[in-house]
Amino acid sequence: MKTTTPNPTPINPNQALWEKGDFTRIADTMRGSGAALVARLGVGPGHRVLDLGCGDGTTALPAAQRGADVLGVDIARNLVAAGNRRAREHGLDCLKFEEGDASNLHALADRAFDLVVTIFGAMFAPRPQEVANELVRVTRPGGRIVMGNWIPGDPTLVAQILKISSAYTPPPPEGFVSPMLWGVEEHVVGRFTRAGIAAEHVSCERDSFTFEFPGTPAGFVTEFRHYYGPTMNAFAAAEKSGRADDLQRELEALFTHQNRSKNPAVTSITATFLRVTVDV
Repeated sequence: MKTTTPNPTPINPNQALWEKGDFTRIADTMRGSGAALVARLGVGPGHRVLDLGCGDGTTALPAAQRGADVLGVDIARNLVAAGNRRAREHGLDCLKFEEGDASNLHALADRAFDLVVTIFGAMFAPRPQEVANELVRVTRPGGRIVMGNWIPGDPTLVAQILKISSAYTPPPPEGFVSPMLWGVEEHVVGRFTRAGIAAEHVSCERDSFTFEFPGTPAGFVTEFRHYYGPTMNAFAAAEKSGRADDLQRELEALFTHQNRSKNPAVTSITATFLRVTVDV
């Protein structure tokens, strides 16, 4: 008798990208700015917070430390596991992490959260209009959505990493929508108005995040090369074309130029992003 093997579950490309490497290594350099952003948002006891595309908790954990009841949702299973470990290590019973897709939060109830935060997270999910729809759906009336999105063409670190890396990778598939459009106010407002929010309830301003790495700029590039999914993909493509050394040199020049630390054993680089606030 012939037996059949069930078809394996199709690989989600976005999940594969963010499970590649170990983003916690990059997140470790962003903790101070994450905590500072949470403090500026006025998070506190009694708030029900969703952190979407949360990684291992750069903003979710300080929100819980300030007394909020926090759910972190990320598509990368390794980051969900790392977040739950951090919550246990800090004794935070009010913080938990779950796997989920920012464009389809089917497990979450309507109007469930006072504040929905997504800092460099949901912007990378495919189907951006569905992301906007879901952000609005799970936020209670009178609540807020706060997004942090990298800005296309911005001269600071992350936008430049992604720009440089794109020159070494194959062109995206037909129909691909760049995640960097979340850093363009016109696109942000359009997406949220289509999700039912009045344009005057969507505001955008420039803000900054600082990366603090205990090592040289070249050492920081190595962290991105081995642990940050988009940069890992760029190096994999560059190696196939014999251009990996060129990519390494370009990134080292970028990191060295943008480093503001006077201590040769520390790299400190500030990157600009678009902070979006939506009043639901």
